[in-house]
Amino acid sequence: MYTRIVECQVKTGKKDEFTNKLHNEVLPILRQQPGFVDLVSLLSEKNSERMISISFWNSKDEAERYQREHYKGIVEILKPLIKRDPTVETYTVDTSTTHHIAAGKAA
Repeated sequence: MYTRIVECQVKTGKKDEFTNKLHNEVLPILRQQPGFVDLVSLLSEKNSERMISISFWNSKDEAERYQREHYKGIVEILKPLIKRDPTVETYTVDTSTTHHIAAGKAA
């Protein structure tokens, strides 16, 4: 399993609108992508403008296809609500109790 961690700095006063767009416009696009497994969104308790989204994918290839074909469009949807382009980091999932992956056994 593979994951993408995307961090956004949401404009002041736009958190609720950002969250609505994420749920109503971005998530439906993600759900249509081959290999998409799950999305976890995190809101910082210390910095109300910081949002982190973690998406899980069956494979690196499927996550990279999404990056090539759809990510720019997602950024355009969110651009009016964020201070700058999001940062993206990628990882191989080593352990997940939710997705039943044992340490070192991620596919």
